[in-house]
Amino acid sequence: MSGHSKWANIKHKKGKVDAIRGKITTKISREITVAVRMGGPDPTGNMRLKLALQKARENNIPKENIQRAIQKGSGALDGNSYEEIKYEGYGPGGVAIMVDAMTDNRNRTAADVRHLFSKYGGNLGETGCVSWMFKQKGVFVVEQDEIAEEDLMLLSLDAGAEDFEAADDEYEITTQPDDFEQVQEALEKNNIKTIVSRITMVPETMTSLAGDESEKMMKLLEALEDLDDIQEVYTNFDMPEEDEEE
Repeated sequence: MSGHSKWANIKHKKGKVDAIRGKITTKISREITVAVRMGGPDPTGNMRLKLALQKARENNIPKENIQRAIQKGSGALDGNSYEEIKYEGYGPGGVAIMVDAMTDNRNRTAADVRHLFSKYGGNLGETGCVSWMFKQKGVFVVEQDEIAEEDLMLLSLDAGAEDFEAADDEYEITTQPDDFEQVQEALEKNNIKTIVSRITMVPETMTSLAGDESEKMMKLLEALEDLDDIQEVYTNFDMPEEDEEE
């Protein structure tokens, strides 16, 4: 799975910067609220809520923010009504991009997303234009000093993982969505901490960019993620190592 979750890994490494801006707290709180409205406040029977709470823990979201979001979803507190929308399009060099949005104003969000695609040399496409390039997968990332490589590989594959790889100073585990929970339970049972634990969209092939196109692509991704209405951005952009180091 080398490279497949590269952008996801870059995102979690810069997560502390995002948290300072307050963006990540807003986005995760919104996700918790919607998850509770759709499936109830008990994460045991609500996988979407369980994943949202996991993301909240990964990003050190304060407990009072989490509780407030749950109360809004349960109707105990007033909150906005959010609509989920997916956008698909192409970035510089024809890189595939999918965007998950959660908004209380569809027209505002569509205009914002369209403007950013255009500003950085991309264009929005029709529904389905790039989604066929991605598959839904469970992804776990574990720091290498947490456990020996062979031990984690055997544990995760025995629990139903699809793939395992050592990358940089981390291990990456991928699963089919249906096997995500049992692999997560195996990791928790063995007290193995994860720095990423989520079901996400993984590209089947990557597209490399260099120079100005790579720089524009980075700016587009960061600008999209900086919008409050944007929950997730998925891409098959293969970032050059020198840009990743920056």
